[in-house]
Amino acid sequence: MAITLYDLCGRDERLRFSPYCWRVRMALAHKGLEYTTVAWRFQEKDVLAFADYDKVPVLTDGDNVVTDSFDIMCYLDRAYPEAPVVGEGMSLQRLMLFKQLVERSITPALFKIVALDLLAAIHPDDRDYFRKTREARFGATMEAVNNPEQGRQMLKQALVPVSAQLKESLFLDGDAASGADYLLFGSMMWAYTVSTETLVDENDPVAAWFKRMLAVHDSVAGKAITVRDL
Repeated sequence: MAITLYDLCGRDERLRFSPYCWRVRMALAHKGLEYTTVAWRFQEKDVLAFADYDKVPVLTDGDNVVTDSFDIMCYLDRAYPEAPVVGEGMSLQRLMLFKQLVERSITPALFKIVALDLLAAIHPDDRDYFRKTREARFGATMEAVNNPEQGRQMLKQALVPVSAQLKESLFLDGDAASGADYLLFGSMMWAYTVSTETLVDENDPVAAWFKRMLAVHDSVAGKAITVRDL
């Protein structure tokens, strides 16, 4: 079956930066699945009407339509069980716990580091929409939310258990990257794609892990277009 991923793009259609889409991209690469992408922008809600959803990622696989990044990762394990990404039972529950850490502590810290760079990376036609919706969410202007130094301190604290784990193994899931790595990498890649801000100290094990993640699966992430290329 032909797989299509609806994927967020920025001011340049080649700039793909959604943390949630990157989770899916890495899961697809993990399984060696071929797919095509459809570039999507924030206000193109009508394009996703078929999925009864208003944001990406959306994945179509033949007649199957799957929304939400984690649900897509779980779907890929069911549909293509070879080389599992999320696992099942206790393994799945533990991964869901790590997902909470990424989404509630790590991603908000990253947002503070790159907020204004992110705004600049978005297509000009979407910037007013993005500013309005995010300022309503945070109850503050983008300029007030943007605080790279504070964000780095928050990120360093949130990553303490991750750094400790990466002193013991090459990847969060052991000798090879898998679901936990992709959850964290999606958010780190999001910030890396839209900004040249330093995220973590170069001596932190997370920095070396991120370089390894850029190289896995034939450097699918390392070959991606970032703001450095525009």
